[in-house]
Amino acid sequence: MKRGKLAIHGGPRTVPEGLKKRWPEITEEDKAAVMAVLDRGILTGVHGPEVRALEADWAAFTGSKYVLTFNSGTAALHAALFAAGVGPGDEVITSAFSFSGTFHAILAQNAIPIFVDIDPRTYNIDVSQIEDKITEKTKAILPVHIHGLPADMDEIMALAKKYNLVVIEDACQAHGSTYKGRMAGTIGDMGAFSLNVTKNLPAGEGGLLNTDNEAFAERAKLLRTFGERIGKEKEEIRPYYTYTIGWNYRMQELPAAFARSQLKRLNHYNAIAQRNGSYLNRELAKIPGIIPPYVPDDRTTVYHKYRFRFDPDALGVKVPAATLRDKLLAALKAEGVAVTIWHYTPLPSFPIFRSLEGYGKGCPWSCPFYGKNIRYDPADYPEANRLLETSLVLNDEAHPIYIQDLELMEYYVEAIRKVIENLDELLMD
Repeated sequence: MKRGKLAIHGGPRTVPEGLKKRWPEITEEDKAAVMAVLDRGILTGVHGPEVRALEADWAAFTGSKYVLTFNSGTAALHAALFAAGVGPGDEVITSAFSFSGTFHAILAQNAIPIFVDIDPRTYNIDVSQIEDKITEKTKAILPVHIHGLPADMDEIMALAKKYNLVVIEDACQAHGSTYKGRMAGTIGDMGAFSLNVTKNLPAGEGGLLNTDNEAFAERAKLLRTFGERIGKEKEEIRPYYTYTIGWNYRMQELPAAFARSQLKRLNHYNAIAQRNGSYLNRELAKIPGIIPPYVPDDRTTVYHKYRFRFDPDALGVKVPAATLRDKLLAALKAEGVAVTIWHYTPLPSFPIFRSLEGYGKGCPWSCPFYGKNIRYDPADYPEANRLLETSLVLNDEAHPIYIQDLELMEYYVEAIRKVIENLDELLMD
């Protein structure tokens, strides 16, 4: 039995107004933490009390020996690649499905991104395809724990050991996720996290680098502060000596204080996300043609993005998959669902990989240290392409899954059922 006329065609919307909660949740404790920084009057510096305390807090939470703060997750990734010795002419293997910050960090080291297609079930890098991409130029593997689900780290670490490669985890969406009992971002040689406002641990902007390797930590510090060697204690007179290329990647005190306050509630938010995700997985699986995300038994996810798939064949639809995706998006939005796409195509399809212009004059691909011709063909990543044509993200960045009440998830499921049951009507437009 159909659940009434679609809202996009003038029917009543399924989701009542006022149920969605905006992110981030800002409490009186958060405000007090930020105001305390202003009262203290120390606003920046790698020796700032809030920055140093955040590093200690995150090290305690994740179990890492060394944690460094940065002004973004991309900066943390860049510092990790720099610390690993990645440089001109080197290749770094990573997933074809991620945010652009993953490959920007590689290009920033004048290195070459080598993309691998995804596993269609986990959306993470397909580990069975990595070994074929390893060459004499390969320096590192950069797995991405996309949407908060850890990649297949055992297989990745085994390949890294076999070929003497460094593993840097892009855990920018995976704060608190676990793989076989270990925190995401602590399994490889280094791990990077983002503190962007959309994350389950927000600072506004910021980043964290985790490692158990002291040499990597010390080298990453060079890149963070203009290539300078900054000791444990602030020198009375700063010498300003630069030993290598570096940037101003330092985090500031105000966002560090906000992140520290938010960290106290991270487990709480993750628990909400996992409750909501489990409910959606169970209920959406009951709707013919809808495929909820897959979570292997040996790991946990924090559902940074809840991406569900639809099967055009199972739905009996003959229109192009992307057309169906866009019609579902519009219909669900009209029903009051917070739904989005988050990337239309995989990374190798981006204009930068078609022009190979980079910094200009074709660098880094034209760098004499590389000496190879490379071509990025989006058709080489069929699973990533198919995923993005046949999926939607439930809960948008302004109203993420990790703060919503279960009641809202119930309405979302009802809205999806309604739209699917009225699919013939929707496709007549």
